[in-house]
This record gives sequence, C-alpha cells and structure tokens, in this order.
Amino acid sequence: MSDQTRIVLVGATGLIGRAVMAEAVGLADIHLVAVARREVPLPKGARMEMLLSDTSHWADAVAAGRPHCVVIALGTTIKAVDGDKQAFRAVDHDLVLETARAAKEAGARQLIVISSVGAQFASKNFYLSVKGEVEDKLAKLHFDRLDLIRPGLLRGHREGPPRPAERIGMMFSPLLDLLLIGKWRKYRSARASDIARAIFALAGAKQRGRFVHEHDELRRLLRR
Repeated sequence: MSDQTRIVLVGATGLIGRAVMAEAVGLADIHLVAVARREVPLPKGARMEMLLSDTSHWADAVAAGRPHCVVIALGTTIKAVDGDKQAFRAVDHDLVLETARAAKEAGARQLIVISSVGAQFASKNFYLSVKGEVEDKLAKLHFDRLDLIRPGLLRGHREGPPRPAERIGMMFSPLLDLLLIGKWRKYRSARASDIARAIFALAGAKQRGRFVHEHDELRRLLRR
C-alpha cells in the first residue's frame, strides 16, 4: 500500500470526475479518494473512498485524503448559471483556487487541473479569460509539478439537465475533428475516458515544473 500514489479527486460528480473514477477500477498502484458535495454512485468494482462535504469544508476533506496528487475537475458553464458571471467565477475561479490552496496545505506535490483549450487571461472571451487567469494563479502556488489539461469539446454521457448545443457538437465532432489540422488540431474533441486515462498517466510523474497538455500531447500520453 505504501507504494500506491494517493490521488484526491475534487469534482467527482461531473463528466471528467465520473470518468476518472471509472478508469481507476483495477489500478493497483492508485489509491483514489473522491471529494464531493453529494453522493455519487461508484463504478462497479471500485475500491476507493468517497468523502462527502460542503464546499466550506473541502480543505479538511482534501487533507483527510493525505494526497500525493490532487486532481481538480471542477467547472460550470455560463448557461448553467443563467449568464451570471459572478456565479461562474465562484466555481471556475474561486472554488478551483481554494481547492488548490487546500491541496498545497495538505502536502500534495502534484496538482492536475482540467482547464480548457484556448485558456488565456488576455482573451476577449470571458470563459477563456477566467480559465487563463486561474492557470496563472495556480502557477504562483509553486507545486512541485503542475499539470494543466486543456481539452477541446468533451465527449461522454453527462448527468443533469440536457445541453442541446453540446449534444449536437458531440454528434458532429468526429467529422469536424478531421477538418481541424495544423494549428487548429488542439481544438479537436476528446472523450472523457481518454482524459481520465491521461490523468493517470501523469499522476506521480517526477519531473518538476508547469506542463500544459493539449490535444497532441494528450494523445501521446495515451500511447505510452
């Protein structure tokens, strides 16, 4: 057990969080602890911990997981919060940074965060600007290793209210991906299960520094 990499997953109820829990099944070298606000059905065969807590106590939950690595898979959409930019920032900025600070205080050496392709603080797009701002602030927390995953459109089954536009995008994404070449390749879609596999490929990596993973790098990780 001492040779296992202890991973605390924050954001277990979302598309990526559920994919991470599913991909963890059968990984003997991983001890996964999921932190969530509400109970989530565990995948069949899962051998992991689930810690339920209000967000105000997530720092305690993260610490209880004794993490080597923390994975933050938090996020909402502008539409989900009815266009309320402050409500969006409360999750994608405030809660992400609060969780990252909790991870640092808990002694995690590695932080893996799901961001977005195109994330840049200077972007005129509000969503991408917030994502870029968060990335910049995460770097200033000085983890031994910071991995920023920037996927394009995520494909997979989502729980909760339907997202018609996103569903249409997923239907046509295999065709559209073929048209995204050259510098546009990074905007190709990705299956949630592949992102989860990439997360486990990164977890426990010894090299220090800040690393950004877009489409081609994510595919390379999956070929290891």
